[in-house]
Amino acid sequence: MLDMFNAKSVAVIGASETKGKIGYDLMTSLLNNYKGKIIPINPKGGKVLGIPAFSSIKEYGHVDLAVIVIPASLVPLTVEECGETGIKNIVVISAGFKEVDKEGFKLEKKLVEICKNYDIELVGPNCLGIMDTYNDMNASFASDIAHKGKIAFMSQSGAIMAAILDYADKKNIGFSRIISLGNKAGINENDCIEDFMEDENTEVITGYLEGIVDGQGFIEASRKASQKKPILLIKSGTTAKGSEAVSSHTGTIAGSDSAYDAAFSQSGIIRVTSLDEMMDYSSAFALSPLPMGNRIAIITNAGGPAIMTTDAAIKAGLELSKLTCDTQEKLKAGLPSTANVKNPVDVLGDASPDRFRFALEIVLKDPNVDGVIYLVTPQSVTDPEGTANVAIELAKKSEKPVLCSFFGGTRFEGAERLLAGKRVPNYLYPKRAVKSMKRLYDYSIIKNQEYPKHPKFDVDKDAVRNIINDAKKKGVNTFGLESFDILKAYGIPTVGTALTTTVEETVKAAEEIGYPLVMKIVSPQISHKSDVGGIKLYLNNAEEIRTAYEDMMENIPKKEPEAQLEGVQLQQMLSGDKEVIIGMIQDPTFGPMLMFGLGGIYVEIVKDVKFAIVPVSEIEANNMITGIKTHKLLEGTRGDKASDIDSISDIILRISQLVTDFPEINEFEINPLMVFEEGKGALAVDMRLILKED
Repeated sequence: MLDMFNAKSVAVIGASETKGKIGYDLMTSLLNNYKGKIIPINPKGGKVLGIPAFSSIKEYGHVDLAVIVIPASLVPLTVEECGETGIKNIVVISAGFKEVDKEGFKLEKKLVEICKNYDIELVGPNCLGIMDTYNDMNASFASDIAHKGKIAFMSQSGAIMAAILDYADKKNIGFSRIISLGNKAGINENDCIEDFMEDENTEVITGYLEGIVDGQGFIEASRKASQKKPILLIKSGTTAKGSEAVSSHTGTIAGSDSAYDAAFSQSGIIRVTSLDEMMDYSSAFALSPLPMGNRIAIITNAGGPAIMTTDAAIKAGLELSKLTCDTQEKLKAGLPSTANVKNPVDVLGDASPDRFRFALEIVLKDPNVDGVIYLVTPQSVTDPEGTANVAIELAKKSEKPVLCSFFGGTRFEGAERLLAGKRVPNYLYPKRAVKSMKRLYDYSIIKNQEYPKHPKFDVDKDAVRNIINDAKKKGVNTFGLESFDILKAYGIPTVGTALTTTVEETVKAAEEIGYPLVMKIVSPQISHKSDVGGIKLYLNNAEEIRTAYEDMMENIPKKEPEAQLEGVQLQQMLSGDKEVIIGMIQDPTFGPMLMFGLGGIYVEIVKDVKFAIVPVSEIEANNMITGIKTHKLLEGTRGDKASDIDSISDIILRISQLVTDFPEINEFEINPLMVFEEGKGALAVDMRLILKED
């Protein structure tokens, strides 16, 4: 891809002199800025916009980059000619491929095969094109090249790319490289992340994605890149219905967006939810140093907005710096007696630029301050441009981030232009400045975090393989009691249990296990046993066992007439401890995804859960546990003893290894996992495992 952006010669295949045609727009886009050689390709030959044209690419010969904008049906043959000419970089802007119909899908498949045969890097088809501001190359049909800057942007939507360019032009936000991915038949988001990471002119990686081609490859590329440069991504489609063809609690709780949240979090990606957030944050990253911590100071000429900003900072997870006594004394000596010298520092409504300068210089030197929000409101005596120039001068010198919020309208238009022109981050609303500061702090942690290796346990993999193979031979894909043998093979403790098929067997097994007991119906068709009366608790003698068994066999068929009853499962009755759930479903993009949360019957009601993409490390397993809102219940509250959190983490890691070793497992769930007090372990009480259908 580096060769593509650094192209010294560009052929426009489908070049036109007719206004309104994309071939015309491409030519004018290149002619406006590009210093390299431009070669128009048009069957009529002659000249296009004053430049000699050639009837085919074969007539001219090799170029660094070919941009194609001709009818879709002609594209494969043209790409074949490019390959024969030795061209290695192609952008296909033409639409009419898999986004249209089955014929378009076949056409795109043929295009991909040709590119593979000739080792061609392909962008598109159905895209807006590419842009490199440091090469002055606008190989797109966006009207103007972007301002030069340090932000790289990829987009799966041409319209989003056009909107970003227009917005950035107004705000004087600069880019290094921009690429419209289109159908992603060749180059995808993983390639872009790797390229942007290596590009010396890029300091911030941004993008708009509608989907991801290779989930595990994406995680690997993002982890590597995020330790060098911040990655800010929008992922659309967050309201999709999610997993419907599932029967586990995990599947019903996990929406299509859960996997992306987990993958982004595990990859060091900062997820943004809107284009304005992306521009806010990326501007801060491109134009500001990273803070050393989360302690911020607020300098303002108005009390009310300062209080709002303080609230926003605390809610965002920032701290208000406690200014040193020395700082406060210096501020007191140089500010009016009515000014507030504690944080927020209020320089009062009549503050001149010099007063703002004095306060900002003193506060930036305070060792307790990691960053400053420079908050200005339009008072009657405010000098907007003068106050903006103070921020520009000191922000450029500072090793700490200074984010401005000129909180006003018409009177601040000149100040806003000044700040934009000098590339100092400015936000209309203080809350946006605060959120941007928080993202700077977040990345200061991401940049330095390590991704530890995943632990490997000594397990009996052969035993599990035999159990699964036996099930497949019998045509069974849902596991009952035998799933406990799978757990045991991977070192996961299970409760004492027995499977029986007659009332006499059940009574005998109960006497052997010991009371009290729980009885559960065994049926491949019944997932949620309690809904049909398929769970009986606190059975204390043989008579209660007999009554419970007969009740199930008589009444469950009335509620589930299609269900095949294979008997009952007896287990030791455990109580007085915490119940949690550990589940797994297969995500179509990222593969196995684990879930952790409160267990028992409440999991679907409370839905206090945390997801992670497999394989998980020990740190990620612990993050799953502490990531639920109710994790304090496990740590011990109000006299409650702490639960054995280490045992939960160990079991999460073992399940991670299990579902990695056996990708044919489609769904998996331990619910509940009974967790005892610290040091006393945990026991799997109930489990469900479903294989993928062949």
